[in-house]
Amino acid sequence: MGTPILAPSMLAADHTRLAEDIKGVESAGCTWLHVDIMDGHFVPNLTFGPQTVADLRPKTDLFLDVHLMLDNPQDFVEHFIKAGADQVTIHVEPDYDVSACLAKIRSLGAKCGVVFNPGTPASAVEPYLDEIDIVLAMTVQPGFGGQSFQASVLEKTAQVAAWRQTRGLDFRIEVDGGVNAENAPLCRKAGVDTFVAGTAFFKSADREKFRQDIETLA
Repeated sequence: MGTPILAPSMLAADHTRLAEDIKGVESAGCTWLHVDIMDGHFVPNLTFGPQTVADLRPKTDLFLDVHLMLDNPQDFVEHFIKAGADQVTIHVEPDYDVSACLAKIRSLGAKCGVVFNPGTPASAVEPYLDEIDIVLAMTVQPGFGGQSFQASVLEKTAQVAAWRQTRGLDFRIEVDGGVNAENAPLCRKAGVDTFVAGTAFFKSADREKFRQDIETLA
């Protein structure tokens, strides 16, 4: 299990002042930024495109963790990596060649990972564990921010963590959705080392303390 990392979600930032809010992420001592890309098909919402990532890239040195919630991620990974994504994660639910898409992400010089939704069994990501840098477990149904954390998903992250240990692998395990200072310790006990927080981070009265509380979890 890796050292804890907080990845604030750009979805919860003020979309009229993204560059300013990202400077606030940096000021809190964060090193990662989570960028949710939604297509209006795989999830019932639309967010950002490659141009947003390209415009932000020269303004920050944050590690851009780009989460593609798309029916056809294989058609867009190159665009987002060329725009400046450091890591691209793709869902296992749509019908496409996941392994080929992961290989494409790696060939373009970015880190790669797989994502599964709350209703998807952990076994869906098992075939790809030796091909990835990270597994992202959604702790809400993806589409909109501000939802309640689904603790039942932690049984699945614990299973993924067990596979990681028994196979001697070193990929990270990330959770996204309703994550806050209260449930983060439960996530940590279930093998999680990467915490996406949107609403809880941006609405925190002391963002630096919020980060410290997450990143000092035992």
